[in-house]
Amino acid sequence: MLKKTITYTDWNGTERTEDFYFNLTRAEILELEYKIIPGQSLSDSIQTLIQSQDMGKIIETIKLILLASYGEKSADGKRFVKNDDIRAAFEQNPAFDTLYMSLVTDAEYAAEFVAGIMPAAIRDELGSNPKAAIMDRASSMAKLNN
Repeated sequence: MLKKTITYTDWNGTERTEDFYFNLTRAEILELEYKIIPGQSLSDSIQTLIQSQDMGKIIETIKLILLASYGEKSADGKRFVKNDDIRAAFEQNPAFDTLYMSLVTDAEYAAEFVAGIMPAAIRDELGSNPKAAIMDRASSMAKLNN
């Protein structure tokens, strides 16, 4: 689970700082794989998108991953609640815009985010520095396209 502390200005002009939580389970990653590029793993889909340099699809995919990973942790820590109402409330919050713009304008920040929301077992497959592994894969794909 990834916790992001975000400072934003709400719709009343009040500056706020809040914690927001993000996580993907293996089952959710499997579902995302079929939404992005059917038949490809999530990491392969991201690599294919980077190679295509289709910025519209890349931005669309970042938003899909961001909203799919957002949820609210129960006070007792037993549940991480995700549903359409919770996602819609987050998307309507100015904090969403702050985080979303950071993700689409900073590849390293996006790689760190993606590494942070993955289950530990998947992060372990990427080695001791999952953010670097994601950045290396993206960089390799971009070089192949040039």
